Amino acid sequence: MDSIIFDVDGTLWDSTENVAKAWSDCIQQDLGLSMEITAERLHQLFGKVLPEIAARIFPEYDKETQLSYINKCCDKEHEYLLKYGNPTFDKVEETLKILSEKYKLFIVSNCQSGYIEVFLKVTGLSEYFTDYLCSGDTGNQKGANIQEIIKRNQLSSAVYVGDTLGDHQACQEAGVPFVYASYGFGEVPDFAYTIEQFSDLSKIF
Repeated sequence: MDSIIFDVDGTLWDSTENVAKAWSDCIQQDLGLSMEITAERLHQLFGKVLPEIAARIFPEYDKETQLSYINKCCDKEHEYLLKYGNPTFDKVEETLKILSEKYKLFIVSNCQSGYIEVFLKVTGLSEYFTDYLCSGDTGNQKGANIQEIIKRNQLSSAVYVGDTLGDHQACQEAGVPFVYASYGFGEVPDFAYTIEQFSDLSKIF
């Protein structure tokens, strides 16, 4: 094994409380709609690509309007996170520091453009990651983006750490072992490894 690729939401941090506040504020004040977004609802949506999330939240609107609305929500989200911050899960930085001494570390997420950059700026964890990629930048699903990270960084044996069934399916598509973060948002029946807290990674690898 030469590298570890990470999901963000539900794996490195849980931003749903703050994102729910930002999206609700945008929807109510900027879009003028009487809708409130909760962290619990975002737990079910995070991990999906943005157009799918938009369709779930704004089903009564056409696709163009859905994307316009969700992009406004994401802009508000970035502003909110940069202003108020958001904690990582326990011992994330300490564990990344240990892992980075042995492996190259990467991020691949189904998030929107700019979100990984916000995450890295808010947490100060940029130094530990070699490269990152998201669906918002490429228009591709997570499996293809994992393959792209492997190809452009010439990785020979990577694993992926995530928390949802979608992550597991992406790993199957990309042909990499899946490490299931059981403390995250989803339930996954099949995996190569499982961790109950982020620091378990330093014990496994």
